Amino acid sequence: MPNPLYDALFRPHEGNEAVFLSLKDGRDISYAEFMRLAARLANALAASGVQPGDRVALQARKSPEALGVYAACVTAGAVFLPLNTAYTPAEVEYFVTDAGVKLLVCDSASRAALEPVAQKAESALLTLDADGGGTLADLARNQPAGFAAAERGPDDLAALLYTSGTTGRSKGAMLTQDNLLSNAEALVDAWRFTAADMLLHALPIFHTHGLFVASNVTLLAGGGMVFLPGLDMDDLAAHMRRATTMMGVPTFYTRMLADPRFDRALTGHMRLFISGSAPLLAETHRDFEARTGQRILERYGMTETNMNTSNPYKGERRAGTVGQPLPGVALRIVDPETGAPVPPGEVGIIEVKGRNVFKGYWNMPEKTAQEFRTDGFFITGDLATMDADGYVTIVGRAKDLIISGGYNIYPKEIELLLDEQPGVAESAVIGVPHPDMGEGVVGVVVPRNGADLSETVLLGAIAGTIARFKQPRRIFVVDELPRNTMGKVQKNVLRDRYKDTFG
Repeated sequence: MPNPLYDALFRPHEGNEAVFLSLKDGRDISYAEFMRLAARLANALAASGVQPGDRVALQARKSPEALGVYAACVTAGAVFLPLNTAYTPAEVEYFVTDAGVKLLVCDSASRAALEPVAQKAESALLTLDADGGGTLADLARNQPAGFAAAERGPDDLAALLYTSGTTGRSKGAMLTQDNLLSNAEALVDAWRFTAADMLLHALPIFHTHGLFVASNVTLLAGGGMVFLPGLDMDDLAAHMRRATTMMGVPTFYTRMLADPRFDRALTGHMRLFISGSAPLLAETHRDFEARTGQRILERYGMTETNMNTSNPYKGERRAGTVGQPLPGVALRIVDPETGAPVPPGEVGIIEVKGRNVFKGYWNMPEKTAQEFRTDGFFITGDLATMDADGYVTIVGRAKDLIISGGYNIYPKEIELLLDEQPGVAESAVIGVPHPDMGEGVVGVVVPRNGADLSETVLLGAIAGTIARFKQPRRIFVVDELPRNTMGKVQKNVLRDRYKDTFG
């Protein structure tokens, strides 16, 4: 029976004794071993009442078994719902209830807190720990090591991923079998992944980046992964010589630059460094190349679309850009009001169309309709420019646009200026309520290596470089910017923190 994702990602590895996962403790797990684990877990799901199309939620720490739950869901035809391990029980309750989850799998330490959530949602509850233990593992242990993959079609749901919900309640993005498979195919080709690759994997697996980009690309290419629990510089340094590629978020690269071990000697054998999930500073791109001789490949994607653009593997990787549209992805930059394409170099909203674009928002037909144009293009909400060569530069989110005194202000423009100032490591620019201008511009900066930053000096330094209406009215110096688990600056947190700046 057909099951596109299983047939492409997993079936070819039945009996494959090549290493799939290489763990921190030195243990290797072959493809064949992983497939047996996935089959036992699929049988355990079925024994728990999970049927094709049912939603299975997982809030557990990263482990081979946790990745096995994803594989088991694909095998059994269930819809996989990964949940951030930082979510509180109240947050988990929303996701589980909204998705109508059949089975919730959590860490044993969270069981007591999540039992009422599962009961309220009428979901079964099993546990899975980072060491591979738990009630799900116990149930799977005695199950058969084979499972006939459930019949699924290209348009059937494979995953349900909830957006961060910084503006209103979180929305469940419905990702189909074909959404995930088509993007993996495009990325394997674009980034030249083969069975000879070993990916250094230190990302979480509850997010598109670590789960679908990293894991699906590796599975489709038939390579392996050095599967680390998380970002630890000692681990990265210890295991990098075993890898050929690495996927990370900007934080990975800034921390590597702060660690003298990461030099040409340690990284010279690497084939490819990839960055995504948050904007990479052009300065970081240049500094990393100067230190290691490696040019980071930056790409752009989102929960609803998987990957949309990438800098080229062969060709110019332009610092500060996210590259060009991937093959099979139609991308345009349009005026947010009229939907008309804007000229090259002008700011507009990114809209995309292709097999990678999600099916819509779970149980939100009206919201789904609002986010798609009549010709099928998805309105991403990301502000960007595209040059004559097709390279896309992200300016910010539409919701981060500042309107002050009737003028549109793009935070990225000001952030780039602040980042260039001596002693500034990074910055974020936000708009907060202003009694006269509607919104006032506020800058928040982090000092570099304990530098003593002065608000007055910073304001004076950029005063002559941009129009007066764009200049921050206040600049605050902080030890660090609030970020989510994927490294994205949480501007909603900053807006709340500084909302009373102007009275």
